[in-house]
Formats: sequence, C-alpha cells, structure tokens
Amino acid sequence: MQTLWPAPAGTPVDDDELARVYGYPDGLTRPWVQANFVSSADGAVTVDDQSEGLSHPADKRIFLLGRDLADVVLVGGGTVRAEGYRGVRTNATRRARRDRLGLSPIPPIAVVTGSAGISPDSPLLTDTEVPPIIVTTDAASAERKRTLAGAGAEILIAGEQKVDLTAALATLGSRGLRRVDCEGGPHLLAELIAEDLVDQLCLTVAPLLAGGGAGRIAIGRTSSAPRSMELASVLHEDGFTMLRYRKPGPPP
Repeated sequence: MQTLWPAPAGTPVDDDELARVYGYPDGLTRPWVQANFVSSADGAVTVDDQSEGLSHPADKRIFLLGRDLADVVLVGGGTVRAEGYRGVRTNATRRARRDRLGLSPIPPIAVVTGSAGISPDSPLLTDTEVPPIIVTTDAASAERKRTLAGAGAEILIAGEQKVDLTAALATLGSRGLRRVDCEGGPHLLAELIAEDLVDQLCLTVAPLLAGGGAGRIAIGRTSSAPRSMELASVLHEDGFTMLRYRKPGPPP
C-alpha cells in the first residue's frame, strides 16, 4: 500500500503508519463515529448482495484495523444477517496493539435493530468471545428481547418505535465506548448522515463496474442538507483507492 496524498506519492505505508493515519482523535469527550465502506467505481455497495465481491487485501487490512482501533463496532441488523456476522476475531499482534492503546482485548459489536430481529442462534451470539449489544426499541417484542438476553446479548433500549441513534451513542459513550467503528449497512449509514453523526468516512473504491441493481453505500432516509467533509488521505494498492474524509473542524 502506498500514499497518493498528502504524503509524497508512492510512499509505502506500514502497519504503524496506517494505525496513525486511521487513529481516532485523543481525548474524546463524546462518541466519534467512523464509517467504513467499500463500493465499486460506479457506486455499487455489493456484488450478489454481499460486499465481499468488492473487497481486496488492502481494504480488509483497513477494515480489521478499524476494529483494532475502536471501542465498539456498530452495525445494522440487516448487515449482520446478510453477511453472517460473528464476534470480532483477534490474534496476538492485534491484542498487543489494543493493549498499547489502552483498549479492551476485543471490542463488542453493537447491532442496531428496531425490532430486535436477530436470531438467538446467530453466530453473533454463538461464535463470539464478547457478548454483543442489541440496540433496539421499547416497541420491539418483549419475548424476543428476553430470548436474546437469555442467549447472552446485552439489550440497550434507545427509542420507543424507532432506534434513536443519538441516544444510543450517548449511552455507549457514557460507558467509555467513544471510538465507534460503523461497518454498515447502507440504511444505518443513511440514518447516521441524516442525524449528522458521521465524523469520518473511510471509503475504498474498487476498480470494478458492477452495473445496475446494487444500492449505494447510503440508502433510505434522506438528509435535510448535504454534510460537508474534507479529504484527509488517499492510499492505493492494485488499483483500489482508499479514501478518508473527515468532518471539518477540531475533534470533540
């Protein structure tokens, strides 16, 4: 992997430099949300309904780094089901990195699902070292919530009929989970954008034309206005371009 901007073009990027580039701001006083997505050159977010067809080792390197640097991984229920999510995996190198940063050994996955629509036998609950957090609503089935809690999930209520993402993030932040790595999906990203909660977007553009059929990285709820972002870095490898955009202004 090499830089295109801002460092001199062609500068190699090792793991330490990549962790510096993608690191969260120090001294956060509120949750700081990074969204991590991949799309084709013509804007598709999936191939055959999964993001795997757009991925590359460089993209996966940044994806895993996003987990290593975060306090919590945020993901929508639809993505959990479509991608077959399980708990975060780690190894000695990744644990050592988190230890140096003063982070827990493994970040929990927080799943946003207004209906609590996750199966209790999902790998998210059966194949994990850290219990997931189910972010749901008062209106979700009480029986479903009890079943998920019995399967080991923590239930976090944020909103009555619809998940209140601002309230959910505030609750996570009150627990010290301020470095938030959002891995999708498109509906969750659209909600975060509409609430102006995205602080950084990490977007890998694959050198592929997927054609019609697939959605964008953000679909569903519209925003009251476009959200301004500043280009922070550009990396590349094998034709894949890794773009990083940050919200203007000093970090919180």
